[in-house]
Amino acid sequence: MLSNSARRIIIGDVHGHFQGLQNLFSLLNLTDRDAVYFLGDLIDRGPESAQVVEFVRTREYPCLLGNHEQMMLTAYELSDSDYFAMEGWLSAGGRSTVESYLETNEQLELDLQWMATLPTHIDLGDLWLVHAGVHPKLPLEVQTAQQFCWIRREFHQMTEPFFEDKLIVTGHTITFTFPEVEPGQIAQGVGWLDIDTGAYHPRSGWLTAFDATVRQVYQVNVYDGSTRIRPLDEAITPIQPMRPRMVSPKKLLFHSA
Repeated sequence: MLSNSARRIIIGDVHGHFQGLQNLFSLLNLTDRDAVYFLGDLIDRGPESAQVVEFVRTREYPCLLGNHEQMMLTAYELSDSDYFAMEGWLSAGGRSTVESYLETNEQLELDLQWMATLPTHIDLGDLWLVHAGVHPKLPLEVQTAQQFCWIRREFHQMTEPFFEDKLIVTGHTITFTFPEVEPGQIAQGVGWLDIDTGAYHPRSGWLTAFDATVRQVYQVNVYDGSTRIRPLDEAITPIQPMRPRMVSPKKLLFHSA
């Protein structure tokens, strides 16, 4: 399905895979009219976080605050007074990010300033973009980055849509951690889509972009370079309202998104 109108394209968690992101942009074949949005977690675990952030920042693509950006901001803010804040971020994938900035201290300062301005959600009318989700039992106006960047269980257990007229699009939780969802598939819950297909994870490697205008899914595998374009309906696996299945930390290899 092709469209002559401007497209709205939403990209899931990149996690430092710059070359994979470049391959995804080539696959998307963007025009100047198309709008691109990032769901956060540009950084950590992959080898080129600094390059990813610079690419998104300098091109002024709208981007959400992810829990990994939040951890990085907290780690540098408290680095002189709270050892555990820095160590917690480093152990969650931050070491590879630090290495990617070794020769770019000036860029690090610019990127931290930029991260501090990132919104926790973006309302596109019929779509509502957020990194992790929302708490279904709290009014939206009292929710904070703690919910928007970190929530899992309560959001994924929703039995009714949070919005009557908006689809929530998230990243944060790797989709194959839900029962019956294969690596690379998008998870569909009650009123939401999760497009974090685990780009950094060796079980998957798929980096996903969702074209909401023509309802297509574009994917690049960051490990073997393979690509695919599929109708959204073929890329979705519906799930029942439940908690993602528990996976052994050794099997998941730093899953906590």
